Amino acid sequence: MKKNMGGLDRIIRIVVAVVIGTLYFTGVIQGTLGYVLLGLSVIFALTSFVSFCPLYSIVGLNTCKVK
Repeated sequence: MKKNMGGLDRIIRIVVAVVIGTLYFTGVIQGTLGYVLLGLSVIFALTSFVSFCPLYSIVGLNTCKVK
């Protein structure tokens, strides 16, 4: 896997994942929507830690600065 996510993308995804996780575990979002958003936050966290987004590769995006 080649990195295709830049630093700003990674930070935004981590912040969104933390916010969704916090909202879920405090009971603000619940039910089916809560499960869907929690799954999305897990995906955001995983892709930000490995710096690779499969959707970016399908679309052809690359926000990682290559040296």
